[in-house]
Formats: sequence, structure tokens, C-alpha cells
Amino acid sequence: MTDEKELGLRKIRRALISVSDKTGIVDFARALKEFEVEIISTGGTAKALHDAGIEVRDVSDVTGFPEMMDGRVKTLHPKIHGALLGIRDNPDHESAMHEHDIEPIDLVVINLYPFRETIKRAGVTLEEAVEQIDIGGPAMIRSAAKNFNSVAVVVSPIDYSQLIDEMQRQEGALSLDEREELAASAFLQTSAYDSAIFEFFNARQAQMYVRERYAAAKGRDVGGLGESGSLPESIHHSFTKITDLRYGENPHQAGALYYTGEEGGVTSADLLNGKEMSFNNYVDADAAWQLVCDFDETACAIIKHTNPAGVATGTTAEAAYRRALATDPTSAFGGIVAVNVPVDEAAANAVIEIFVEVIIAPGYQPAALEILKTKKNLRVLSAQKSNSSLGLEYKQISGGMLVQTPDTHKLKREDLKVVTKREPTEDEIRDLMFAWTVCKHTKSNAIVYARDEQTVCVGAGQMSRVDSVKLGAMRAQLPVKGSVLASDAFFPFRDGIDEAAKRGITAVIQPGGSMRDAEVIAATDQHNLTMVFTGIRHFKH
Repeated sequence: MTDEKELGLRKIRRALISVSDKTGIVDFARALKEFEVEIISTGGTAKALHDAGIEVRDVSDVTGFPEMMDGRVKTLHPKIHGALLGIRDNPDHESAMHEHDIEPIDLVVINLYPFRETIKRAGVTLEEAVEQIDIGGPAMIRSAAKNFNSVAVVVSPIDYSQLIDEMQRQEGALSLDEREELAASAFLQTSAYDSAIFEFFNARQAQMYVRERYAAAKGRDVGGLGESGSLPESIHHSFTKITDLRYGENPHQAGALYYTGEEGGVTSADLLNGKEMSFNNYVDADAAWQLVCDFDETACAIIKHTNPAGVATGTTAEAAYRRALATDPTSAFGGIVAVNVPVDEAAANAVIEIFVEVIIAPGYQPAALEILKTKKNLRVLSAQKSNSSLGLEYKQISGGMLVQTPDTHKLKREDLKVVTKREPTEDEIRDLMFAWTVCKHTKSNAIVYARDEQTVCVGAGQMSRVDSVKLGAMRAQLPVKGSVLASDAFFPFRDGIDEAAKRGITAVIQPGGSMRDAEVIAATDQHNLTMVFTGIRHFKH
């Protein structure tokens, strides 16, 4: 039979508890007391345990120093870290501990300052975020985890009951395997915590970079783009698995959903009805949600394979949906519907008239939700807008990772530069800006035809821009004549303009910047069209 030495059992006699999340801590401490464990604690944790009638020794009594500097310094002391790092059964370590009156600590229970929760708050200041960077907590966690041969470390309330169960089975002791497993979880916690802090500061630098690049693009003096505007030399990211998926893009691929720490968006959406989301459902729902969130007006997008089958604004959610559907009812079948306002009964009844895979919106009226639930396989997601500008975007390639700041640019009326003889009308400007927003979310080479803030047709993902112009018009199920046209990048030749003019468009919006801009502008003037430049490109690969 395996003896205690082989198991590496260590009895828990002294524990240090310091937690920001006090869920279950009183019951856990009471359970430790049943094993006659002495408890050392700090600040708010010590008070919570005192108030519950649990005998606690304050850290300041152990160190001989009071908490100071608004609590920034309280556990950073040899009598704490020596008690955690000292190797039991090592004569030199034991001698040093005895000489300096350091009593060993066998268990550390810590969860860290709520940094992630703090930076999620709207309007949080840099100073508020900085004060939630825990120093003493990670230091104690790492000390205890490094010395797992002698010390156990717990970083989450979900581990409390299991730890007590193990102590009950082993007369107040924990095995070496258990301590090593807890240590691994602890290092994961500190790694994720440091990554969150890094991402916060990295995002601030990225935002500075975006502002500087945009200012430079507009011809302003930004004093150079220097080091403050460069992406980091090293990136560390932590992902936490939310759930396994049935498979990835295809049945022979494994798939899972992970949480990056960013609140809002599709990952954090509540599934109110229907089957579990698939890998492709998440990809398409995200594309749809990001598109409608770019509109201030009530808007609906219907997405198929990440590209818009139809997009429109409307006075109501139903009106926006029906107008979006009218663009291409055939492609909308089996698509993803996103609406940027709560869904009411009328909109719900309209959506269930055809088969759709997913509907995503910021909320649903109770009656509307009941209507949608009549389609048992319809996935109904309730989501909130995410602040995607706070992070970086990653795209894996073989042997590496491409990283960029997110494309958060929103076109303003004053950004438009009229380059043709004819000025656009107010209606044309409205539709040009609508088409431009849709084009931003369409795969390159992207061409979008629109009229009255409704997509008329879309040409996406072609190798030639003129082919995107032709494809969009060829697939149109609404009249193209009288619409405007958006192009995500410049026209390299005049052929795209000539082709669109044949279809009866009246206005064009594009970034400009081609070597043949003059030729393209001349063609636009010849057809008596109007054209505006944005100075910003929106490639989406």
C-alpha cells in the first residue's frame, strides 16, 4: 500500500487567505478551522472572517509592519515570502527560518484584484486601472506555486470544496500530485492576469498609433510616428476555453470557442433558443453583428458566408429586415440575420417566414422571443456591442501570426472629397455613406450598389475589380438604375466606371490613390456621374 511519504503528503497547519472575490470564503475558512488550521489574513478578507466569528491573525502581526501606502505594501515581507519559499527538510532553509523567526505557511488562498472587471467599466481612467494591478497577490501565488513540494496554493473559489474533500480523506493533508496540479493552475492565473494588463496598455498604444496614422493620412502634422506608434515587439495572449464545438469549419476538423477577456460581442452573447452554435455560425454571426453595429440608425444585415446578402436601414426592425431581404431573398435562405435594435413581434414574424440559421440582436420583446422559439432550431442570440478598438486583431499564417489594429474607422461627411465636376446631391451623399459602410464589411475586391439606404446588389471577393462590378449588377434582383456604387479600394482603370455607368448608377465613392485617378475621374465626368474620395481603404481578406 502506498505510504504517506510516497504520496508526498503535507499536513496543512497554517494558511494565508487574501481574496478580492469573497465568494464562499467564510465557509471555506470554517472548514479549515475544523482541521485546526491557523489562518493569517489581510485587510478586507480579515475583516470578513472576523465578522463571521472566525479567529484570524492579521498579517501585520506576523510581519511586525502595518499595511501602508493605501494597502500597496502589506505582504511583501521576508516573514511572508520566507514562509512560502523555505524548502522543508532542507537544513539550511530550516536554519534560516528558525534564526529569523519565520513560521512556515502551508496553504495560500488568493484571488487577485479585479483588473479585468475594472477596465471593462465605461469611462474607467488610467489611474483607476493602475490601482487594480495586484502586486502582492501574484508574488505570493508565484512563491507558493514555485514551492509546491511544500506549499499548496488555491486561486479560485471553485477549488475550495475539492480541497476540503481531499483534506478530509487524508486527515488534513494534501498530496504532492494535488499541490502540483494547484501550482499549474496558479501559474495559469498569474499568466492570464499579466496578459490582461499587457493587453490593456498595448491597446492604449495601438489607439495612439491609429490616431497618429489617421492624422497623417489627413495630411496633418503629427510629429512623426516614432516608437509610441509602433506595435509591440512581443505579444502574449491568454485564451480560456468556453466550450468545445461539434467540429470546426468542416466535420473532419476539431473546433472550440475561447474567451479573450473582451466583453460584449458574439462570444459573450446569450443563446436564448435553438441548437448550440457551430464554428461557422460564430464566424457569420460575428460578421453580421459587426456590420449592424457600425450603423447609428436602425439597421439589419443578412449574412451568408461572411458576406452581406442584403443590408438596409428602416424606421422599424421589421422594415429594415424586409428591405435587407429584398436585396437577395435566394441567398438569404439559411443565412444569419443581425439587427442593431431590440426585436419586436412584427420583426419576429417576418424573420420566421423563411429559414434562417441565426438571429442576433441586442434584445427581444417577450412576445417576439416566443414567436422565434416556435422555430426550435433557430438560434436566437442576445448580444451587446463590444469595444473592439481596445485590442488587436490576429490572423494566423504558417509559422507565424499577422497582427494589426482593428479597422474602426467611421466615415464622416467632412471626410468626403468631391473630385468630379458634378457635386453629389444630399440623397446621393446619404446613400454613398451607407454603401461605404456596407463595403467595409464585404470581402475584397468589394463593390456595393445601394439606393435609399438599401443594398441593391453586392459584388464580393473577385480577383478583378471590374468583375466585382459586373458580378454585382448581374446578380441584382432590384433595379440597379439610379443607385450609387461603393468600392473598397481605388479603381486601377476606368473600365469599372464604364461598366457601372452602363447599369445606370449616378454616384461613386472610393478611396482614390490610383496612378490613373485622373483617367478614372475623367471617365466619371464623361458619364455625368459624381465621385467622392474618402482617402481611406477598407480591404477585408
